[in-house]
Amino acid sequence: MSALTYDAVIFDLDGTLTDSAPGILSSLSQALEMNQLSLPEEEIVRDIFLGPPIITGLQNHYGMGRSQALEVLRLFRARYHEQGHLENTVFPGIRSLLNSLSSRGVYLAVATGKPQEATEIVLKALDLWRFFDAVSGPIDGDDPLIGKAALIKRVLPQGKRTVMVGDRSTDIIGARELGIPAIGVTYGYGSHVEMEDAQPYAIAGSPEELYSLLGVKQPEPQGYFISFEGNDGAGKSTQARFLAQRLTRLGYPVRLTREPGSTPVGEQIREILLSNANTDLAPMTEALLYAAARAQHVREVIRPALSAGMIVVSDRYVDSSIAYQGAGRQLGTDVVRQMNAPAVDGLMPSATVFLALSPQDAQKRQHAREKDRLELAGEAFHQRVDAAYQAIIEAEPDRFLVVEATGHKLDTAELVFQSVLERLRRDGIA
Repeated sequence: MSALTYDAVIFDLDGTLTDSAPGILSSLSQALEMNQLSLPEEEIVRDIFLGPPIITGLQNHYGMGRSQALEVLRLFRARYHEQGHLENTVFPGIRSLLNSLSSRGVYLAVATGKPQEATEIVLKALDLWRFFDAVSGPIDGDDPLIGKAALIKRVLPQGKRTVMVGDRSTDIIGARELGIPAIGVTYGYGSHVEMEDAQPYAIAGSPEELYSLLGVKQPEPQGYFISFEGNDGAGKSTQARFLAQRLTRLGYPVRLTREPGSTPVGEQIREILLSNANTDLAPMTEALLYAAARAQHVREVIRPALSAGMIVVSDRYVDSSIAYQGAGRQLGTDVVRQMNAPAVDGLMPSATVFLALSPQDAQKRQHAREKDRLELAGEAFHQRVDAAYQAIIEAEPDRFLVVEATGHKLDTAELVFQSVLERLRRDGIA
């Protein structure tokens, strides 16, 4: 089937742009429990509640009257507004598709059965709002059973070649009522059988298949490398994990990794380096072991992930060796930098998040657990490490995102996320 070129694309939301099932079903489950009811079996719950209006499912499956169904719907919306929307994720590949369409000047809109206010909250929370010219969802005063055609019509542009993209038969039928073609997708909540019965113009089994159907070229994979640095106890591992989870939720392909480790060889080296039994490990041996683990890490994990277009989030990288072995162990920062040159093979992070926390405050956070060999190195050691980090940041201010890490971990996570998101936008990562 040949591709057409469209001036406007209207997308459904749930099951087309986002996987909203966890948030919808958890919110609905709570609303039903408050009415002494429970969700039906997994094999049918998606058919009746993911895509079709929820009030229809409540009335048809549970035999509710209109007033009871509206009350359950009210409870559902309250919980979804407060928490459920945070459980949404963008389907992998959708962000890049939207960016490609938007960059070409295509008019983009959303037409969904989800209430307009909730739709806007979701799009903003997932950093998708900026791609769309218009959004349509039920508003106060609308009939709870408002049809998809009416919702599409609200954002239908005049004088543009327009196509509707959705995962349920209601999307296809609604578009047909307005005389516009529709593309059905089967990676969401609708089945291939449902799509065939609805007879859309075309069916896409993945976001990648939509490129050719919508007449846009799929971009080459574009990887991005982010490292985390900071004094021991600053929360690097926790914040790296939080960031990776948040970016994954937004639809970015992410590889979370760490140093030393993340390869079979690297993990064996890690055991040697951090074991308190190896107190006689010479500083030069220590530095060489870190470099060896890093060389394996770069070649086995980081470069392949970047080539595949992933965002690599690494808990520590070469800056740690420069600070810890170069300054902390007093081998010399230039010596350690030169030692690691073959290991990194010219690969440096595009952005480095530095969690700013003094050595004294960082050490206080470690009282609750056993410290490893480096953490036990002493106050003077950690002061030298901190000073070295400051020198590195001063020499490369554009690479570093310095984030205060003195507050609660969730507050720090939000600061990290906003800083990274701003940097991704600046560097052209959709």
